[in-house]
Amino acid sequence: MTGDPTWDFQNPASKDRLLGVLQREIDEMSELAAEPTRWHALTACEGWELRDMVGHLVAETEGYLSAFDIARRGGAGAREPVGVAGMAEASDAAARAFRDVPRDELLERLRDDNDRLMQEFESLSDADWSSLMVPERYFGPLPAMIVVEGILGGLTVHVWDVREGLGARHAIAGDAADLLVPFVYLLWSATADTTSVDSPYAIGIRTTGQNGGDTRFDVSDQGLRFAPGDLDECAATLEFDPGTLVLTAYGRVNAGTVRGDRQLASSFRSLFVSI
Repeated sequence: MTGDPTWDFQNPASKDRLLGVLQREIDEMSELAAEPTRWHALTACEGWELRDMVGHLVAETEGYLSAFDIARRGGAGAREPVGVAGMAEASDAAARAFRDVPRDELLERLRDDNDRLMQEFESLSDADWSSLMVPERYFGPLPAMIVVEGILGGLTVHVWDVREGLGARHAIAGDAADLLVPFVYLLWSATADTTSVDSPYAIGIRTTGQNGGDTRFDVSDQGLRFAPGDLDECAATLEFDPGTLVLTAYGRVNAGTVRGDRQLASSFRSLFVSI
């Protein structure tokens, strides 16, 4: 793992790098949506056309704009989180709700929303990065840095979804994937349903790239705990490059290399609620 703090999204030193990568992903999505003939093109998200992807991004972006406004006002008006169990269904309904909005109007709305959100992110101080608590709809209050990183994750994967639907030869950019590796581990912890785990076990995750290294996950019916560590005592180890880890975590592919107990590795990968 690199010692460069600009690759650690939890460090304010990463802000410029992260926002630069995020802006590029925003621009790529805008370019993909700019071609009128693609408006009804299917994406890799089941049942979603490109117009639904744009609707989803409008709904999410406006939700985060509202959340940051609430955070700046001290949390007044924040709602109780709804949890992740119904996240996929709720996102689908929100995306489809924009189907009757004219294409040009919806794209302009997304551009304006993205500009406002990026301005919000740019205004974050070093202290805000980790201490400003933003009410996330599904997970509850989260530090601003996790919200920014989560938006990068969602957008990076959705750009992949659109390109996949178009049948293009494509891949996730290395800097985006590298930045998202540590976020994936937090995402797994937040979306794991371990209530059916009878006996605790350990799984190793080995990754490459700027945030690569060995991470041990201890799994029990109490949840997941993870930390860098020696994988020799793990019954199974999963190896990923950064892009494959991200796509696996977001449920886009079944990939990676298993070493050790394949059945245990499969059980681990079945723990996570679809988002």
